[in-house]
Amino acid sequence: PAAEESTGGIEDIVVTAQRRSESVQDVPIAISAFSADQLRNQGVSNTLELGRFVPNLVSMNNTGIGSANAFYLRGLGNTETIPTFDPPVGTYVDDIYLSRQNANNINLFDVERVEVLRGPQGTLFGRNTTGGAVNVILKEPGSEFGGFAEIGYGRFDKKVARGSMDIPLAESLSIKVSGYWQNDDGFTKNVTTGQRINDDDGWGARLGIRGELSPSVRWNGSYAHIVANGENILNFQCNPGDPDDCKGRFATTGIPSGKSSADSPFASLPISGRKKNFLMGNYTTTDLVTSNLEFDVAEHATLNLITGFISQDQTYALDFYDGRSGPSLANPVPPVRGYVRGGFAILNDSQHEQFSQEVKLNGSFADGLVDYVAGAFYLVEKNRTDFADTFTLSPTTTLLLADRIMRNKTEALAGYAQADVNVTEQIKLTAGIRYTDETKSVDVRDNRASCNDGTVEATCMNTANLIGPSGLKVPDKLKAKIWTPRFAVNFKATDDILLFASATRGFKSGGWNARATAANAFLPFGPEKVWSYETGVKSDWLDNRVRANVTLFYTDVSDLQTPSALVNPNGSATFITRNFADMTNKGIEAELTVVPVDGLNLYVNAGYQDAKYKIDRNAPDFDEYGIQSVNAQQRACQALLAAGNIPGGTGTTAACGAGIVTPEGGIADPTRTPDWTIAFGGSYELELGSNGMSLVPSVNASYRSSQETNAANYTIYSGSITGTNGTYPANPYDGDIITGSFSPAAWFVNANLALNGADKKWQLSIACTNCFNETAANTSLVNTRYIDQPMTWMARARYNF
Repeated sequence: PAAEESTGGIEDIVVTAQRRSESVQDVPIAISAFSADQLRNQGVSNTLELGRFVPNLVSMNNTGIGSANAFYLRGLGNTETIPTFDPPVGTYVDDIYLSRQNANNINLFDVERVEVLRGPQGTLFGRNTTGGAVNVILKEPGSEFGGFAEIGYGRFDKKVARGSMDIPLAESLSIKVSGYWQNDDGFTKNVTTGQRINDDDGWGARLGIRGELSPSVRWNGSYAHIVANGENILNFQCNPGDPDDCKGRFATTGIPSGKSSADSPFASLPISGRKKNFLMGNYTTTDLVTSNLEFDVAEHATLNLITGFISQDQTYALDFYDGRSGPSLANPVPPVRGYVRGGFAILNDSQHEQFSQEVKLNGSFADGLVDYVAGAFYLVEKNRTDFADTFTLSPTTTLLLADRIMRNKTEALAGYAQADVNVTEQIKLTAGIRYTDETKSVDVRDNRASCNDGTVEATCMNTANLIGPSGLKVPDKLKAKIWTPRFAVNFKATDDILLFASATRGFKSGGWNARATAANAFLPFGPEKVWSYETGVKSDWLDNRVRANVTLFYTDVSDLQTPSALVNPNGSATFITRNFADMTNKGIEAELTVVPVDGLNLYVNAGYQDAKYKIDRNAPDFDEYGIQSVNAQQRACQALLAAGNIPGGTGTTAACGAGIVTPEGGIADPTRTPDWTIAFGGSYELELGSNGMSLVPSVNASYRSSQETNAANYTIYSGSITGTNGTYPANPYDGDIITGSFSPAAWFVNANLALNGADKKWQLSIACTNCFNETAANTSLVNTRYIDQPMTWMARARYNF
């Protein structure tokens, strides 16, 4: 069973963090595990909301794209969805790795459990897990007929329907049919078009199959089709056109919402393909096939053939400037224009396919002296991205910054092995290793007519023109061959106390700065590598009534990949990603669970971290592609400041408040690394008489301290300022926050009240998320702040059969 409940104590969750089934308390890894009941009691309906419960985890919707999550664990994360970037926190569904972040905001409507593994998992989970992994395990078909049906209604006219049914077809064969549908009006009012935006519509269906093909052969497979239409479009607490109107959320972009139309405002521009007819919105369609065929190959050994296939289409048109220009010191609050083509817009039409095959062997030998897991892994991913960037200067003037098709492919082979030597009943030594051989390739073709008339000008975004400012050709292939070991020691002091220490290496693939709109900025960046050192204790006390887990960690990151963006003098945006620096992070994570009496469950989770960049002070002023080093950039910024210039003003945007150099000329704090993350709450099941009914109230609160959300820590504050490069109506130092990187500390509260029928056959519940309507920003883009969703409530009725 995936979860078992000890009588009168804390639920013991069985996890697969080491690619085999073990109690979460026996795994020498910092891991937060949530059963289906815990997720429901804590109001977690999708993977985005995990960030309010896991120490040192910050999660957010990507800018614009509501179906995509960016996870930052211990300071390692990535906000990009374009397929030349890989996320350092991997998302897995039933052991199948999701390469893309485009639609990883997974609806948790029929899951067995969710595991959040903190720290690099490069030995057993592979590439791109330098920060950790989010592992979603879906419920297998049951051996008896049963299931549930649920409907709900909530704020913003949100309607939800969910259901699942287990159907035994034979004694050794069962299927599960499940699905969900949701629709809402959106929490943001577009005062220009009169439409509501930032909705979260979609539906999904899943067919699961579980069969015992023979006494020694088992198969578990599934097919899921998921359609998501969710946005995270720039919006504001007060109406930009009427600042006194602060009742709701507002946007002013002139792009009408919808999927596609011949009347699209982009149709008259020289944009190729069907994307020229897109309207405002984000649409993804995902097909996910998983198969796990298990064989008993010996008395103490099992072999698994794990196969995954993912096909995903994504289309969107998104305005990142709300129908106007980007904020700057000279123009901190751009006037509302309502440009029908938006301000800075990206049109995207992409297709992604991924196939993976893993062969995994689990077992033990020498009468249990050695437990092992070993295997081989193959992945091939193919992507086609047709995308265009536009910047609107006036109602009649829109610049087509770039229009290109990019095809890129990843092929990776890996082999891994890990052995646990049970030296004594108390001491276990672990050693593991993984070898990865990976090749990436990219090809770019400019869609503009002048680049397809038989000649290719130097300004065309074609592969042949990808040459850095220094004149060095950008490679169209990147190769990586790397070993990622793990070492650990466990000491089982008692049956209820585990002490452990470990050292683990991980790496994240390199890639290309595909957001570039000029050929000489389409530059490569190298792999990101990390060593993580942990020590901790996992313990149960007072007859399993108290659980206390504590982990101390130190992370040493080499060649950190850092996406950065800045506002150009004309108001458009420039994107650049480089291995700007190394980084260290150290901290502590604690999770305390208490069940003082039956029915009452209390918890406190807390994380502290101290992340710092490390700069190579001996680096040359320019790298091989002609890009200035951080050391040289910082010197240039400090020289400008010494001359009386205001950072962010004329002549300083390339040196001060750019990359990871702050406006003050210092080195920035790493993004999304709040010093403190704290979550606490609980639930109590109150029996109502002798009829079997119960009332279950639950409250969950979370806190994070202040953080920076922009690589350069650039924030625009109120208060005019004068320097040698001009006078500006705002400043980059202090005052009231207008927009930008700095995000103050924030509290969030979720609450739920459920009435259960006899034997929990039915349930009525009412829940609120962000109950006090707090506002905070977890991300920003080119001086704009993307704030969290407002308060929502949902009433549900559920019937179990």
